[in-house]
Amino acid sequence: MYLALKHSHMLLVLLSVGFFVVRFALAWFNSPLMQKKVVKIAPHIIDTFLLLTAFGLMVTISQYPFVNLWLTEKLLAVVAYVALGVMAFKGRTKFLRLMCFFGALGWLVLVARLAITKTPVLFG
Repeated sequence: MYLALKHSHMLLVLLSVGFFVVRFALAWFNSPLMQKKVVKIAPHIIDTFLLLTAFGLMVTISQYPFVNLWLTEKLLAVVAYVALGVMAFKGRTKFLRLMCFFGALGWLVLVARLAITKTPVLFG
């Protein structure tokens, strides 16, 4: 069960991040593809399953945010990623949107590091 959840989670992470990058590029160039229903709905479906697999992994390995420091840090980094990701699409200027996009990717790097090492960086 653990391996199925882990591999599903990693696949969904790739899909989610890939969709984020593609959608940002489409938005940056004002592509009409951004108005397509699949482009608007797919990220929500992918991210819902991503969160479900994350929850399943937490239960499977019996480690939880606010109990295990690395997972608390990972959760906070994901929240920062989401906040900057939203700003990457809704920021007032192109410069702000670009900085938020790269900031979001930076938080993703921290999330990946935490997932691999399970060693907190910011609160360690």
